[in-house]
Amino acid sequence: MCCRYWTDESPEIREIVEQMNQSALVRRWQEIGEVKTYGEIRPTDVVPVIAPDRSGRRAVFPMKWGFTGKTLLMNARSETAASKPTFQEAWKRHRCIVPASWYFEWEHRLGNDGKKYTGDKYLIQPKGSAVTWLCGLYRIENGLPVFVVLTREPGESIRFIHDRMPLIMPENLVDEWIRPDARPEDLLAMALTDMTFEKA
Repeated sequence: MCCRYWTDESPEIREIVEQMNQSALVRRWQEIGEVKTYGEIRPTDVVPVIAPDRSGRRAVFPMKWGFTGKTLLMNARSETAASKPTFQEAWKRHRCIVPASWYFEWEHRLGNDGKKYTGDKYLIQPKGSAVTWLCGLYRIENGLPVFVVLTREPGESIRFIHDRMPLIMPENLVDEWIRPDARPEDLLAMALTDMTFEKA
């Protein structure tokens, strides 16, 4: 969790894609493979991500989903990222926002035998939001940027689906979240938890 999300070709997402296409990194990623802009997004996809440029201003860059480790790291727990060597530096200064329309989650059910089973697939987004602003961390690997999505305890309305959810900021805090000198721990309480959902 979170291991899939969806981007509609909406006016809001199109504007973000257009900003990303101004980055010189697009061509570098295209030499390796595809830069994906719309549809279902999976780990290892290269997608538009909002992060500060060298001057600290908001910009959009193509980044690959996943930190390289013993296994591919797709997520980081917001409760412990500040103390984990893998995420510590990114938590302090390299935060990003991953724009999505929805994120996907599969219901986790507890069977009579005590084992967990995967149930229905759901589309989830904050109530009243056209864009889901997923909080992430990024770093540079082999000269190119990669990211993970931060997770947290779920809101009450979706707790029946899964015991984790992405950390999601309201739109008015996107710039504050990515600001290198911001204190991310001060923003955690502002994260959105009131979600709307439907079966995919």
